Amino acid sequence: MFIGHFAVGFAAKRAAPRLSLAVLFAAAQFADLLWPVLVALGIEQVRIQPGITAFTPLDFISYPYSHSLLFLCLWGLVFGAICAGVVRDRRVWLVVFALVVSHWVLDWITHRPDMPLYPGSGKVGLGLWNSVPATIVVEVTMFIVGVWMYTRSTRARDRTGTRAFAAFVGFLFAAYAANLGPPPPSVAAIVWVGSAGGAVLLLWAWWFDRHRNPVR
Repeated sequence: MFIGHFAVGFAAKRAAPRLSLAVLFAAAQFADLLWPVLVALGIEQVRIQPGITAFTPLDFISYPYSHSLLFLCLWGLVFGAICAGVVRDRRVWLVVFALVVSHWVLDWITHRPDMPLYPGSGKVGLGLWNSVPATIVVEVTMFIVGVWMYTRSTRARDRTGTRAFAAFVGFLFAAYAANLGPPPPSVAAIVWVGSAGGAVLLLWAWWFDRHRNPVR
């Protein structure tokens, strides 16, 4: 899942208005931000195998530390505690923890049985990616709802808050459509795009969210 993770980050702004949208995205995408780093270090493994699912050609051979349910619970506890300490609001801990763990839940729905519960466990997955139309319907619907909730929770205070936000939404739709194209050329390309792209998107979200005020 791709824009579905951003959807829950957008929606969470209502529950944690004091947190930057970039932080909410980082929580929802924590697994995918950590994963390319661990792949680059050789700790986790992926290969490109066209046809392994209808939606993506990626075969996630091993990713117990970035994508197992146990480790995402642990990462969520740590990340949530840090965020709650910074804003001095205990409720933030629960929101961030839920966002980090939501990544496993959404991937469990979309992935074939390759999602570990803990390192060395059996793997599970409902396989939504085996149907391209179903995947698109589910993710696009989630994304539209998440964006709508964000616009109901915040109000732009200048043109940057409107235009940079709209451009961000449009870019995510375009990037999602690009995923339906040919497979990536190499694992190295996946690592580079995942790392650099993730950093750019978080910076972009931080920028336009600063130009929007929470609606009470």
